Amino acid sequence: MRVALVGDLKNGRTVHSLARALSLFKIEYSFVAPAALAMPTDVSDYLRERGFSVEETNDMAMALQKSDVVYMTRVQKERFADVKQYEKMKNFYILTREVVQNAKPNLLVMHPLPRVDEITTDVDALPNAAYFRQAKNGVIVRMALLAEILG
Repeated sequence: MRVALVGDLKNGRTVHSLARALSLFKIEYSFVAPAALAMPTDVSDYLRERGFSVEETNDMAMALQKSDVVYMTRVQKERFADVKQYEKMKNFYILTREVVQNAKPNLLVMHPLPRVDEITTDVDALPNAAYFRQAKNGVIVRMALLAEILG
């Protein structure tokens, strides 16, 4: 299985923890980001040291041709000291229905939410758009954990 992590990989806490958590399974990684937002080397080195295949690219369409899952992230304005740099990077990757339909068949689309413009709303109706189910399941898991902790 190949998982593509796309977007702001430099600042995204979710992609850092997801990449490490997925190392418990036998998968391959595609890190898709412009150089300025690339995955920190400590994360990619951690995976490579454990024998994982890690591809680093800025070509989302190519990466999605061979990925089973795409985990999109948004570029967060608050992570930029320079607003001009944010404006330059914020729409670097936009996942549209057409992009999904030209990707590997049955590509599962995930996102930590909230989204801004990185996934167009026409993707929402696709059966492989999992981000709303993902959010709902996350609420249920957190409720169960709190119930267990608080008794």
